[in-house]
Order: sequence, then C-alpha cells, then structure tokens
Amino acid sequence: MNQTYKEQFDRDGYVVLKQLFSEQEVNALKKEAVQVLKKKEVGKEGVYVGMAAASPIFAAAADKEELAEVLQEIIGEEVVFLSDKIVFKDAGTDFGSPWHQDYPYWKGSHKYSVWIALDDADADNGCLRVVPGSHLYGDINHQGDASDGLGFGNRLREQDIDPDQIVDLKASKGDAIVFHDLLFHASYPNKSGKERWALISTYKDGTQADPHYDWATAAFVVGRSRS
Repeated sequence: MNQTYKEQFDRDGYVVLKQLFSEQEVNALKKEAVQVLKKKEVGKEGVYVGMAAASPIFAAAADKEELAEVLQEIIGEEVVFLSDKIVFKDAGTDFGSPWHQDYPYWKGSHKYSVWIALDDADADNGCLRVVPGSHLYGDINHQGDASDGLGFGNRLREQDIDPDQIVDLKASKGDAIVFHDLLFHASYPNKSGKERWALISTYKDGTQADPHYDWATAAFVVGRSRS
C-alpha cells in the first residue's frame, strides 16, 4: 500500500519530492541567484539568506503549488513561508556541514525546511545525509566540537550518530527534500571540483505562535494568492 507524504514524514522526518522543479525552472533560479549575489556583492562560496525578499522569482518558487500541496498535507492548511537561503559551494569548497538539528537556531514552534537541488548532488559534491526517524528523539544537547571555525555552533556529538542508520540522499537537479527541524542531518564536503548549489526554504504551521524572527523578511501564507 502506498504511504501518504504525511505518513512517510511522520515516520522518517523527511520526504523526497522527485523533480519538483523542471530543468528550465532550476536554470532560471540559478541564473537569478547569480544576479542577486552579484548585486549584493556576495563572494563565490557560502550562504546568502533572503532570496525571496530579493527576487520575485524566488518568492514564486517558495509558493509553488505542487510544493504547497505537500506542505499542507504534512503541516496543516495554514502554511507560512518564513525565509530562504542559497547555499553555494564552488569548485574549491571542500568542507561539509557537520551533524546538527535546525531547531536550536530558532526555537519556538517546529519548522520545516525544503532543500532543493539546483545541481545534481551526490557524495562527491556535498549531498545531504540524514538519520531517518531521529526527529522523534527530541531536542538533543548540542555539545559537539565546533573548534574548526566553519560555523554551526550547535553541533551534535559524534557519539550521538549511529553510522549504521545514516542514509545518503543523492538528488538530481530539481529534486526537493522536505525535513523536520529535529532531524539529524549533515552534508558531505564538495570534493568534486565542480560547483554545487542548493536552495533551502523554511516554513511553519501558521496556527502556532512564535517570537519575531528578524530573518523572516518575506513571510507569507502559501497559496493565499491562489485562493
């Protein structure tokens, strides 16, 4: 029997949406991202927060109807988009994201991230890694070693990760991964010699109260313009 997206999400803490965006749509997003980063005078690798606030093309992507339908199934009828960020690893970037949960970075109600591949992603160039079901463990004490200077102050300890439970989420350009903010996740370093870009959007249940987030500069209720 086929499981619903909500059933998969509740069990694993994530779902994969294959080819949510077409190649043409992805190419347009990446082209627009290059223009935004150039205008903002951002460097050749790193993270830039606020793509939807900077570009109507990214605002439309955050409100894509097919994505909104899945999010409403998982979260509820009132889904609020908060913000998005572009993660761009150029050909010279060779560090990955350490194991962490997203929840400690914002607290409040639980949030839901959508990781969208703007390039094919695998173990060589920095695909996501997750521990299925780890969102059920709760808010874990983040005491991992962050002395390498690469950011991510809220890190999980290595002993908190069971290597036998790790799943690598290889993604084709246009695929999207929706995941819970308590899910253990990380990414491989980019050792491919090629750039790897991804767009990460964050959503919440609009019926849940939250503090004010300064970074949520383009918040809106998804699907509102179509209702």
